[in-house]
Amino acid sequence: MRSLPIYSAHSLDTIPNFIPHLTFLLLHMATSAELINPSVTRLGWIGTGLMGRSMCAHLINAGYTLTVFNRTLSKAQPLVDMGARLAQTPHDLAAQSDIVFSIVAYPSDVSLVLLDPTTGALSGLRPGGILVDMTTSEPSLAVEISAAASSKNCSLIDAPVSGGVRGAKNGTLAIFAGGDEAVVNRPVHELANQITITSTMVGLVEGIVYSHKAGMNVASFLDAISTGAAGSKSLDLHGSRILKRDFEPGFFVNHFVKDLGIC
Repeated sequence: MRSLPIYSAHSLDTIPNFIPHLTFLLLHMATSAELINPSVTRLGWIGTGLMGRSMCAHLINAGYTLTVFNRTLSKAQPLVDMGARLAQTPHDLAAQSDIVFSIVAYPSDVSLVLLDPTTGALSGLRPGGILVDMTTSEPSLAVEISAAASSKNCSLIDAPVSGGVRGAKNGTLAIFAGGDEAVVNRPVHELANQITITSTMVGLVEGIVYSHKAGMNVASFLDAISTGAAGSKSLDLHGSRILKRDFEPGFFVNHFVKDLGIC
């Protein structure tokens, strides 16, 4: 099977930018391919936390039939209020879905929600179904899930994302998507991405602290470096927020620690 390209879903509000990249997988199935669109494709989503909730909202607004599951069921209630169905287990969710997305915290959570023989999504997914795991997880686990999916004539797309909560809300996440041939290599792209982001953010904060202690106008300092070699996406997104002491989280530090630990 060919590998998927790395691509950026610039707008999840316009779902054709996001979903049809999955359609070519259907062409490799033993069953007949169906066009992925709201009228025929049933979607399931496991994990409705800070990231998943916004991503699900885009899908609902695009008209898709969506079934959701979250271990803390109350966190899925805003999506139910928007029209999503609530499943009691990942198995039940998958039984009602053609494509199942997951975005959870840790590799152990991925294994539990997808591979548990009784309650896991794969146990309820019909032959020809697709799992799309968007968690930054371990490459070895992606290989394990892919093999388990293949044994049921299903497929796995390993698709970790970058862009944080703001990217999820705005529909500007970068999605590192790979099929069977790249099931090991694609997660490495995301892990390298996390290394780059963490080092850039630490450097940004250290620069801000230094300029403040040196008595500089920090806003002018950030403006001056933004167009030079020190400019970065982290500076653009977070520099002014830091100056305003806007520390609303866009990503959990312990998840960064998890990602770097996998490296």
